[in-house]
Amino acid sequence: MCLILSPMTFLKKYLIVPALLFVTTATAQTSPQKIYPVPFSDVTVTDPFWKPKMETVATATIDACVNYTQDKTGRIRNFEKAAKRSGKHEGIYYDDSDVYKAIEAIAYSLKNYPDAELEKNTDEWIDKIAAAQLPDGYLNTYYILTDINKRWTDMEKHEDYCAGHLIEAGIAYYNTTGKSKLLNTAIRFADHIDAVFRLQNRPWVSGHQEIELALMKLYHHTQNKKYLELSNWFLEQRGHGKGRGVIWDQWKDPDYCQDGLPVKDQRKITGHAVRAMYLYTGAADVAAVTNDAGYITAMDSIWQDVVFRHMYITGGIGAQGSNEGFGKPYDLPNATAYCETCASVGMVFWNQRMNMLSGNAKYIDVLERSLYNGALDGLSLSGDRFFYGNPLASSGNHNRSEWFGTACCPSNIARLVSSLGNYIYATSNDAAWVNLFAGSHTTVLINKNKVDLTMETGYPWKGDVKLTVSPAKKRDFELRIRIPGWLSEPVPGDLYRYATAYKEAPAIQVNGSPVQYGVADGYAVIKRGWKKGDIVTMNLPMKVRRIVSNPAVKQNKNRTALQYGPLVYCVEDANDGFDAGGVIVPDGTAFEISYEPSLLGGVNVLRFNAPVVTIGKDGLSVSTLIKKVTAIPYFSWNNRGASEMQVWLPSGIQQISINE
Repeated sequence: MCLILSPMTFLKKYLIVPALLFVTTATAQTSPQKIYPVPFSDVTVTDPFWKPKMETVATATIDACVNYTQDKTGRIRNFEKAAKRSGKHEGIYYDDSDVYKAIEAIAYSLKNYPDAELEKNTDEWIDKIAAAQLPDGYLNTYYILTDINKRWTDMEKHEDYCAGHLIEAGIAYYNTTGKSKLLNTAIRFADHIDAVFRLQNRPWVSGHQEIELALMKLYHHTQNKKYLELSNWFLEQRGHGKGRGVIWDQWKDPDYCQDGLPVKDQRKITGHAVRAMYLYTGAADVAAVTNDAGYITAMDSIWQDVVFRHMYITGGIGAQGSNEGFGKPYDLPNATAYCETCASVGMVFWNQRMNMLSGNAKYIDVLERSLYNGALDGLSLSGDRFFYGNPLASSGNHNRSEWFGTACCPSNIARLVSSLGNYIYATSNDAAWVNLFAGSHTTVLINKNKVDLTMETGYPWKGDVKLTVSPAKKRDFELRIRIPGWLSEPVPGDLYRYATAYKEAPAIQVNGSPVQYGVADGYAVIKRGWKKGDIVTMNLPMKVRRIVSNPAVKQNKNRTALQYGPLVYCVEDANDGFDAGGVIVPDGTAFEISYEPSLLGGVNVLRFNAPVVTIGKDGLSVSTLIKKVTAIPYFSWNNRGASEMQVWLPSGIQQISINE
């Protein structure tokens, strides 16, 4: 959800703001930041793949969030009680955060699909939130309704986590509606936190990180340097033995919240996956502004550890349910994979910031993998059922739920899908960047010159991309189009590789003629004098690619995964009437690709003839028959009820089983 803007765009959008925002000008700094994402509010998504999903979120998913936030749980009632300073707190101590994430999702959705009634209802929520705030700026219904004297005494109680989500919601709602009440509430809370902690240098280690990335959003929005300083202050608190509370005193596990070492000294991924993603998103954002070599080195090393040793082929992270996080390197069980939806959402956040910092397409490659697979799997096609964890194999014991006691995932996937426009385009002083392939339109500033960009594509089902480039006046600048990493390798590093090596480059034409292009950091670079109506076409070679794991991943030994474009596929027994656990994919298997508009909302399926092991009716005999097997995109499984499913398919009979 990054709202980082180029200086020109920032001035255009935010030079005039309500007085209560207390805008100041930050001291100019040498920044290593390479590119500036175009914010969702400046992008109109028309894509045949993503627009229906955004529409579903705008209706079914937002409705579910409102229903459970307002009616079926006490989350809104807690704010009503807190405003009166009386009543019993309902739910869990961090439930305020779900209200804020729901508002953020609503804000993005309102931009795409205006809804006067929904906006009115959200304004009423905001009135209740603002009324609950204490005169000193503090806002947390749990402590206001239990014992205000205990506020800021337990580092694990998520006070700053809730504050971070309030900040993000306030910025998003202001950007969509122009209404500043929630943002002013968030600023007052941020100022309270600054006064209590940074200005007094009072030790505080957040048990659940989020405040860091939120403060950076607030810094970029207001240009008030104190929020940058406060974010950095929180980062610097970690790894010095200052943590107190259950995590530190009872569990004796500071690594759980990435507090074992100072952030700048960290080189390996540890602990809770979501907390790690939020922390490192904030650290990468600080690095992009301050050019702090310590953060840059740490982020690079940790990123490599995640992608090279700990990431599932779906872009999911967090192998263990016991800590909702990371285990040992290369230990990637499938049926018990935790892969929390929020962690995949966090991978999108972090990798976007790493791309901003470096201008390297490899981070968008990982972002795309997490977006299309690990994250999108958390949302049903109907929009009102959700996965908390996202396994890569199931014996039929997994099913999406209407809601959760800890309800972070529904609103998280809602805000991600609704803000898809944040991730498609970016700019630098002399270049327009295309990061994701999604039908859309935007207007950007390149060297102070307006350039209209319109994209049309059949992605991810087809590899055709058409980009219309229309500067207001003929201008020289670079167009940088990401060359998807999946054309040559599944992901950076050696955790996964294609069973057959590929060296393919996309064919690119300008106005119907082939064009020579350079390649820099994973982007095709086309530099020319652009005029209104210039058309760039790119064709991405699409084929079924078989993936094998590094031998160190013992769970995937002698197994293969299937990928088409950016999508990972799976076999589900709901497709063909036989157990998915019995499907074998020998070397040399041939695949047919077809688009099925009436299946699962319209998907490409992979069909192939394969040996299928079945148990006889007598329960004693086993047979192997060649049958037609259908593989579907991983994100679309479990939309027809619970059933067996596998991503990693055995290459021989000796591997037959649901691979735990």
